[in-house]
This record gives sequence, C-alpha cells and structure tokens, in this order.
Amino acid sequence: MINTEEYDTCSSNIIHENVLKEVKKNITNDDTLLDMSVVFKALSDATRLKIINALMISEMCVCDITDLLNMTQPAVSHHLKSLRQIGLIKFRREGKNLYYYLDNNIQEVFKKCLTYVTE
Repeated sequence: MINTEEYDTCSSNIIHENVLKEVKKNITNDDTLLDMSVVFKALSDATRLKIINALMISEMCVCDITDLLNMTQPAVSHHLKSLRQIGLIKFRREGKNLYYYLDNNIQEVFKKCLTYVTE
C-alpha cells in the first residue's frame, strides 16, 4: 500500500514567494467562488444532470420531463426551480404550458464534463 503522507506534505518549509505573489494577484475572489459553488452544488445531482441533458436535445414542458424521469410533477418542479433560480435553465410560456430550455453556457459546461469523465 502507498503511504500517502509522503505525497501530501513537503519535506521542507520553503515558501515560494514569487508563486504566492502571482497566485494572490490572480486568484478568483471569494464572492465569485461562492457563486460557482452554488452552480456545482446544483450540478451534483444526477436528476438535474439528466434534466440538463434532456434539455440539450429539446426544450420540454414539465409533463414531458415528468414522463421521461418517471417522477412526480412536484419532484420535477423542485429540480427545475433549483436550476432556474441560478440561471441554468429558462422558460417560455405557451398558453398554459411552460417550456424549459437551457442557457447556452451550461451546455458547454456539460459537454466539457462529459468529455472529461469519458476519456
């Protein structure tokens, strides 16, 4: 078995000031990282990923998504609300129906993640 402690720590206590200075100058601010964590949290649910995947193929109403996922409408609506609140999906109204569709940017995130996990 590999002793991970030898890989997780430095064997010296040298601080690389030039590296720290560059990182501190360019690191993403805490508010933006917090916003990103909200998006990643929403994407950490397999059902929400399946909704996103389906909406990449076609816009869909809640009834269609409910049938696709074999879930109750309140359960699907809960997931849609979470995705909508952070701007990953949008909707348009046609009569009594709401049709959901993806924000274009999330499609790229999904595709890159899919490529990452399938390579």
